[in-house]
Amino acid sequence: MQEINKNSAGLAVGLFFGLAHLVWAILVAINLAKPLVDWILHLHFIELSLAIQPFQASTALFLVIVTFVVGYIFGWVVAALWNTLKK
Repeated sequence: MQEINKNSAGLAVGLFFGLAHLVWAILVAINLAKPLVDWILHLHFIELSLAIQPFQASTALFLVIVTFVVGYIFGWVVAALWNTLKK
């Protein structure tokens, strides 16, 4: 089996995590997050009382950066483990 480039794996997973949370931040900004969460919960036969906080650009930026970094680390570690275990 082929070795996985740790940096590429980290970037791919980090970008996926970061972009997913960027979409969430955009949904919060345009007030579509609550209806989406309510609809998803309804599909799972769940009813919760929850509140989505008002959008803050600084919080959204921090969310995207943190999730990108966590995703990068996760992808890097998984690739490193794969490369070690495949030997």
